[in-house]
Amino acid sequence: MTLPEADPPLEWFDNHCHLTTTKVEPADLVEQARTAGVTRMLTVGCTVADSTAAAAIAARFDGVWSTAGVHPHDARGGIAGLEALLLDPALSPGTIVAVGECGLDYHYDHSPRDVQRSVFADQVDLAHRLELPLVIHTREAWDDTFAILDDVGLPAHTVFHCFTGGPAEAEASLARGAHLSFSGTVTFKTADDLRSAVRITPLDRLMIETDAPFLTPVPHRGQANRPALVTLVGEKIAQEKDISVRQVAHLTCDNSRRFYSV
Repeated sequence: MTLPEADPPLEWFDNHCHLTTTKVEPADLVEQARTAGVTRMLTVGCTVADSTAAAAIAARFDGVWSTAGVHPHDARGGIAGLEALLLDPALSPGTIVAVGECGLDYHYDHSPRDVQRSVFADQVDLAHRLELPLVIHTREAWDDTFAILDDVGLPAHTVFHCFTGGPAEAEASLARGAHLSFSGTVTFKTADDLRSAVRITPLDRLMIETDAPFLTPVPHRGQANRPALVTLVGEKIAQEKDISVRQVAHLTCDNSRRFYSV
């Protein structure tokens, strides 16, 4: 009698986390993630110094990559040194795989809005020139975000990380060719518009993330987020898309690998 082959273990890709800003040792977070089936992670830079630290972490672990960018909160400092980091010959090829996170944040306005816009446009241009994917952060600034992208042009691979818009913003982003990445916010009770956006996002444009240590998904609210919990985001996406969790794991992992060429 031949027994049916068991399904292979699920593999997940947390395409946006911050291993530089956690109080837990990155090695412990990576090990926890792998135990949960999260075999690939992207640790994201928010300043040149933070991006340098992210690249150092990525270089330590198989299945971990990094980005380099200047977050809108830190835009007043400019992007001096960012291009040099992205082109650093001391880094192994493929360590830093994208520009960002960058964009506009009009909720906190930690940097003047005109400076945010200028620094964002500079990084969109940098992604074009280096032919790298672009990771966008936008909060309460959709009109200006779209205006800059329409002016400078979207890089071939562009993702709105931690997408928090509704169906209208999703449609506008998708119409421009962008990917949408959803975080633990999809599990929040008040996120009905966001879940509507999930339902209209094509499977080949959908990615998932934790944004750890922030935005911990239900039922772990009140705890620090970690890459291992991206599985809960995937489970919620499966529920909203009415497909299996296995499909979500496979599709989002494949989308992320192709997006970042890893």
